[in-house]
Amino acid sequence: MIPLIAGNWKMNLMTEEAAAYASELSNRYQKEQEKKCDVLLCPSFISIPTVRDNLSDDLYLGAQNCHSASAGAYTGDISCGMLKDVGCQYVILGHSERRSAYGEGNSSIKDKALAAISAGLNVIICVGETSEERNLGETLARISEQIKGSIPEKLTSWELTIAYEPVWAIGTGLTPTFDEIAEAHSTIRTCLAETVESASEVRILYGGSMNPQNAHDILSVENVNGGLIGGASLKLDDFWSIYACAKDLC
Repeated sequence: MIPLIAGNWKMNLMTEEAAAYASELSNRYQKEQEKKCDVLLCPSFISIPTVRDNLSDDLYLGAQNCHSASAGAYTGDISCGMLKDVGCQYVILGHSERRSAYGEGNSSIKDKALAAISAGLNVIICVGETSEERNLGETLARISEQIKGSIPEKLTSWELTIAYEPVWAIGTGLTPTFDEIAEAHSTIRTCLAETVESASEVRILYGGSMNPQNAHDILSVENVNGGLIGGASLKLDDFWSIYACAKDLC
């Protein structure tokens, strides 16, 4: 399975910075003799056209969210058709920051996923537990509930990517143990088998304080098929180092 290294810039980088980043990333990637790893950038909405115009065709472009409706009176939102129209191939859904800060639940994430897939986008659905849920021993139950509640039925492996992001690890520098990551990813794989065709081919990314120092070890864990990178994606050298770790493991 080809790994995917995805950069989630969140609400960071101005358009000029985004253009320079995308251009330099493209230059580096073009020099790769063997492209064993897929690379995706998910900038802010306003920087998507800028990144598109500076990104080489063999790199992927995505958004950080979408609305489930195709059009309408939804001030401040953006439709999947609009994302597709500006060149996006992926969209991140259900990130813990969206779930907690905006109250997005499994059913709304499922609705967004259906709309995104209908528009021809690949969806990255995020799942993960809070520190309280982990301390109560509810990690695997929480992940299972989110998988079953957020993913539309009868998807194919090419339409779906999962990102496991322990909420307590995002931006903290803390990570679960390798055994805990393996257990979570194994649980996700098992749950996917109940819903998704060719579940063994769905990429499961790890997110939550992955950085150049721990990337090699995390990406070596069974069922970890790449990373959804937040803070470490804002510096190109760090993001490229994580990509290099994934490439070396192929």
